[in-house]
Amino acid sequence: MGSFDADFLTDESRFGGQQPSILQALVPLVGVVVFLGIGSGVLGLAPHGPLLWSIVLTGLVGRYWMDISFEGLYDGVESSLKMGLQAILIIFVIYALIATWVSAGTIPGMMYYGLSVLTPTVFLPTTVLLSAIVAFSIGSSWTTAGTLGIAFVGIGSGLGIPAPMTAGAILSGAYAGDKQSPLSDTTNLAAGVTNTDLYDHIRAMRLGTALALGVSVVVFAYLGLQTIGTIPVGRVSEIRSTLASTYDISVLVFFPLFVTFGFAVYGYPALSSLIAGVFAGVGTTIFLQDPSFTTAWEVFLNGTNPETGSEAVNSLLASGGLTGSAWTIAVVVAALSLGGLLERTGILAVLARSLERSIRGASSLVAATGISAIVVNLFSAQQYMSIAVPGMSLRNLYDEYGLDSSALSQAIESAGTPTGALIPWHAGGVYMASVLGVATLQYAPYYFFGYLSPLILFVMAVTGRGIATKDGESLDTVSTADD
Repeated sequence: MGSFDADFLTDESRFGGQQPSILQALVPLVGVVVFLGIGSGVLGLAPHGPLLWSIVLTGLVGRYWMDISFEGLYDGVESSLKMGLQAILIIFVIYALIATWVSAGTIPGMMYYGLSVLTPTVFLPTTVLLSAIVAFSIGSSWTTAGTLGIAFVGIGSGLGIPAPMTAGAILSGAYAGDKQSPLSDTTNLAAGVTNTDLYDHIRAMRLGTALALGVSVVVFAYLGLQTIGTIPVGRVSEIRSTLASTYDISVLVFFPLFVTFGFAVYGYPALSSLIAGVFAGVGTTIFLQDPSFTTAWEVFLNGTNPETGSEAVNSLLASGGLTGSAWTIAVVVAALSLGGLLERTGILAVLARSLERSIRGASSLVAATGISAIVVNLFSAQQYMSIAVPGMSLRNLYDEYGLDSSALSQAIESAGTPTGALIPWHAGGVYMASVLGVATLQYAPYYFFGYLSPLILFVMAVTGRGIATKDGESLDTVSTADD
């Protein structure tokens, strides 16, 4: 995502209040796992119901077992929703933006030209690299997936590439670029809550990010080689001719794209850039595709339902508009509310701090930090929380073990930022599944960067390589000298 004001997260008192016992913490946590596991995994329910059950259980434990007032519990929900407000607003806007970009011919234009130059062999690794470049340039994995990613899904479908595979490539590149961008909100948040210079933090992540991205590109290049010959005869030309006959496709259709990315590169927040893209999309629709002013804004609200004569193209370009975001917004609000209750009751802090008992040295501290970020992601459904909670809870231990603050910021972002998109009820997972049209558990096997980033962190923790100490050396050098 884009810029994020995290000043209120640096208030130590947020993590120093009510401290539940292990038993009090386990009851809601086990309940969340059981409710989501049975409700969604066994009964096949949408996550809304299981999340509501979890909210009720956590609220009852907080009110009647831990004696937290209703006002205190509401405050936790309010704080979490405030933290996730930008995500909610971005989801609203991105749904509208997709619809206006379809009606303007922007996304059809990207598909039209992409199908003329890309082949199944190079498509997947190219998608990873282009997504990484764009995300780095604008500092937002969400904006990258919701704009460029939509077009890549369409191009991949035309080339016979399975949509889950394409989604995995988009996310692998988008999160890699996001992690290295000085414009990224999570990058700035990780540096901020650990009192680390922003560029020291980025340098600390560089090796792990490069390795994870490099391996992802190689794997996708291999997968691309396996897709040779899978394009049905005439499919590409059929899709291109259908697009050309339905939309007025010229270089002008890319005006909304240039406006959105131009605003982002210039330094405007993601939300502002996306809103500018909506207006540019509506304007381009009116000017180039020739509907009325009223019709163009009805698309903004209600989405698109194109009738191109090709079912494949119709399904690729159908969108819900602003009203289509309701299902996704409801899941995100419920998940954020649950995360706020878990944070307010002190349960998330207990999770992070309970790991301290297993720490036996600097290496295990870094590994425990990464695990803590992933666990908080699972239960808070919010990547901001996965960075803030372990970042605030564990930073004193890094001083005790002589580790540089960049080692902490590196650990929480390497494990916290990319793994959210792997969790079906997480704000990131819900968002990516919605905009890309691929269920989280379907693209998860191909989202290699999401696994590789924390895995490489754990390898670095064990070996000590790439983990900075206060003396400016890496942990492996210090350990060797001590031996």
